[in-house]
Amino acid sequence: MGSGPVVVMDSPVDLDRFPSGGVLVTGITDPDWEPVMKRASAIVTDHGGRTSHAAIVSRELGVPAVVGTGRATRTLHDGQQVTVSCAEGGRGEVYDGLIAYEETETDLADIPATRTHVMLNLADPSAAFRWWRLPADGVGLARLEFIVAHQVKVHPMALLHPDRLDAADRCAVDQLTDGSLDRTRYFSDRLAYGIARIAASRWPAPVVVRTSDFKTNEYARLVGGRPFEPVEANPMIGWRGASRYYSDGYREGFALECRALRRVRDEMGLTNVIVMIPFCRSLEEADRVLDVMAEEGLRRGENGLKVHVMAEIPANVILAQDFAERFDGFSIGSNDLTQLTLGVDRDSEALAHVFDETDPAVTRSIEMLVLRARAAGRSIGLCGQRPSDDPAFTEFLVKTGIDSVSVAPDSFAVVKQHVAAAEPGRYEQGRTAPSGTRWSQAEQPSPS
Repeated sequence: MGSGPVVVMDSPVDLDRFPSGGVLVTGITDPDWEPVMKRASAIVTDHGGRTSHAAIVSRELGVPAVVGTGRATRTLHDGQQVTVSCAEGGRGEVYDGLIAYEETETDLADIPATRTHVMLNLADPSAAFRWWRLPADGVGLARLEFIVAHQVKVHPMALLHPDRLDAADRCAVDQLTDGSLDRTRYFSDRLAYGIARIAASRWPAPVVVRTSDFKTNEYARLVGGRPFEPVEANPMIGWRGASRYYSDGYREGFALECRALRRVRDEMGLTNVIVMIPFCRSLEEADRVLDVMAEEGLRRGENGLKVHVMAEIPANVILAQDFAERFDGFSIGSNDLTQLTLGVDRDSEALAHVFDETDPAVTRSIEMLVLRARAAGRSIGLCGQRPSDDPAFTEFLVKTGIDSVSVAPDSFAVVKQHVAAAEPGRYEQGRTAPSGTRWSQAEQPSPS
């Protein structure tokens, strides 16, 4: 929660007009807003969702934010005293006036130890060192696309094929790259520095870096992106993730991502970086992506390189044993897994009441995947917002025998406490899973 006087701003240029402790109210934010966001006691925007710039950066800055209100700039006015609350979990509230509330401080020394690892979701390299004191077990999800969108800003294929750009985009690329003779170095260097900052903040704990998971409409919004991206009716299940990395349309761009990751691990020595492949639909795709990575100097097993796969498609659950032969670990992407299991567009307001990560079809899929991953000797975790908002869901995950959960930094302490509360008796013989499925002796997870 945060409170203070409203400051409505159209652009971030007039930083002096924003008082420390003010409540920033604006349409939408981008990286240019970050100096203002760091001074705010709270943030309210008209546009954006859980994965918008405002949502991600505010979580990593520890600033409460209510995004996507649709009408904040019309409803709130300069100087109005308000209280912004995100304490309710998935729904934010903006109250008129300064509302009294209780605040609880947690001493890091009092955070309980747990056998289930609790890791962090990070995206913004500039905020990574803010959280280094948290006794987290590493980073379960570092979003590479955030670094591309906000620090690189240029579509990688635009740097490789400037001849396909119009005059305006060529000029924009020239300005961003500052006349660099090797524009591919501009991409890979900026990407490497961002990854390295996150990896260094948790060294030597593992840092799982997800390769780019933009959808085509999001790639198209990068500078110079439109000539290289098709227009898709449903980008959410379109040309994204693994399918891009070996394709003629993006193979060269993925090579630049690999170059950045190789530099971080092999030149900078940050070998705690684990590479994670998102949205891998089939075993053939897995093989093709791993082959491309090997060609670019990222061969699984060399220099201790581990490669994980996002488990967000029912095929990843059904063929878990086969995926386990190709990858070193799984990370459950609960949003997409719910969407594709229930056949629900997660962004549809009309179907919001159907989108439920606790639906039995979803929870049984998670249980099944955890059992199969552990039977194959592979690590298995979940990265998502639900454990932060729902203690019962955290308890369910712990009781499945999952290895780790990865949450936003501002939720770490409370999730760690929920995990600790759920752990006693976790490995008792013959226990019953939440769905009523009893594990056999052979399937019983070990406490390792």
